[in-house]
Parts: sequence; structure tokens; C-alpha cells
Amino acid sequence: MNSTGNITENFGTLYHPKSALVFYEANETDTDIYVEHFDMDCEGNPINAHPLTVKEANVLAKALLTEKEQHKAFLKPSGVLPTNILHISSGEKGTVLWYTKARERQLYFVNSLGISNGVAQVPPMLWLANKDSLSVFALATDRRPTEKTALHYAPFFNIYEDGRVCMGTVNIDIKNSASVEEFIQAWESYFFHSYFSHLLGSHSPVKGNCVNVWKDLIGTAKPFPKDLLIKNNKTLKNLLR
Repeated sequence: MNSTGNITENFGTLYHPKSALVFYEANETDTDIYVEHFDMDCEGNPINAHPLTVKEANVLAKALLTEKEQHKAFLKPSGVLPTNILHISSGEKGTVLWYTKARERQLYFVNSLGISNGVAQVPPMLWLANKDSLSVFALATDRRPTEKTALHYAPFFNIYEDGRVCMGTVNIDIKNSASVEEFIQAWESYFFHSYFSHLLGSHSPVKGNCVNVWKDLIGTAKPFPKDLLIKNNKTLKNLLR
């Protein structure tokens, strides 16, 4: 997929050295430690060496604590857990499984597909994501899925047969402090605000021609024709293993 955002968003942040700490030990048997603090000049050279002050130590401790708290906050709900959340594996490598009902979405397509950008109805969907990757599937109904619910291929471009989404040049930036609400909102935005460009391999995610399906739906209020969905022989339980 290609992002619809400004390409400058893909540029990384440039960090400059500001200070440095050097720890000194008298010998292997002496546990006393002396810490020296250096400022950095504009060329990154250490200057102004002095013993680490209590104020500087407190600033460092606060910064380290803030980073630790951010990781602890990752995927924590900001309030009552949303009802569309099905499973959360918390922690720094956490994942979230959630579903969305059939709804109207703004969709974007590359020119070569010959499909106009516009609003269309999409089917109920099942989403599985961690900080770095996303998989999506289609559901046959709006009912809350269970472990036995059959999954279908998501009827979109840029998706592998196993459900993984090829995000292409989209810059994924999920914060370490993101709540579960922010997390799922970010992934849904990444997915639907990117340009669909092509089918992956010889796999077709729908019965018939995928291009024609979306040409017929864009700019109308017609619900997605669920009879065109194809089962992928998996259930929700397969995703929890």
C-alpha cells in the first residue's frame, strides 16, 4: 500500500548528543563509584566535565521512569474495555484481536486499477495486530464472533492469502504509550487511508473480479455482497494459538 499522507512523515527524527556520563571505580574490590557528567558542544565533543549533581541525577531518573511507565501503559484501556475487543496480549510485544461491523468507509485506489476513490460499504471485519504488523479477515455477520466463527478472506487488495497486510511504504508509528483504543484506531486508519494497489500472487479474495466488485460499490449505499466472500478454512480460534 501507499500512504495518502505527506511523505515528510516518513523522515526519521534526527537526534543530537547533549550530554554524557562516565562512571569511575577505584578497583575491583571497592564498590564506591564516582560519576562525571559532560556537556556536548555543537560538534558532539565532551566539554565541561563535572561531578554529577543531585539535580542532574533526578532529571535522569525521571526520564528513565517515564520511559518505563510508557511501556507499562501500552495497550491499557483508557476506560471501560471496548466491546469490540476480543483478545489482548499485553506487554511490549502485545497483540490485539478485535472486530468491526459492516460500515461505510472512505477507500483509496491507485490510478492503474481504474477504480475511483470514494465511499463504499465494507463487510464486517476481524483485525489482528501488534506494533509492527496487521492481519485482516472478513466476517459473514455483524454478530460478535466466537472461537468457532468461520473466517473469510478480506475482499481487498494488498493482502496475502494468510491475511497479512502488505503496508508497502506506509510509515507505521505505534507509540509505546498507546492505549488499546489508540492502537486499534491507528491501525484502522493506516489500513483505510492507504492506497489499494494490487492483488498479491494468484489469490483472489472474492468470487469474481475484485476490481469490478469495488467499481460497483464505490459511491453507492449498497451493502457489500457477502455471497462474494470466500471462506479461508480458518476459525477465530486458529488466530489465538
